Amino acid sequence: MPQIWVSQAQRVSLIVVQIAFLYVISVAGNWITLKYHLPVPGSILGFALLFLLLQLKVVRLSWFEQGANWLLANLLLFFIPPAVGIVQYGAMLELEGFRVLFVIVVSTTVVMLLTGTMADRIADLTSQKPSLARRKMQ
Repeated sequence: MPQIWVSQAQRVSLIVVQIAFLYVISVAGNWITLKYHLPVPGSILGFALLFLLLQLKVVRLSWFEQGANWLLANLLLFFIPPAVGIVQYGAMLELEGFRVLFVIVVSTTVVMLLTGTMADRIADLTSQKPSLARRKMQ
């Protein structure tokens, strides 16, 4: 078996294991939500759990980074089934199509603006971290 196939198989195996790790955390979030009847979606709780594990250094980003990057790179594929499902609502789209389109455009614009603003602020904070620490000490 050629060496390139072995390294490719190892990479794919690593990505599968990392995605499984992310899935286990998501399932844990769903389980906690169901067990304690929390008004928060399990996926959001799983995301918060992952963030907490990262902050407490229980897990390392490198343990699932390639799997997460693969999921992000293929994110559009996960939206195909809902997009195809819209075909079932042709009559509604004929009546309310412009309103639906307006809501989609406005909500997408708001999300993009807020995401960009938050990313800029986080980048500013992380680039000024030493100076912020000095200011607090003074």
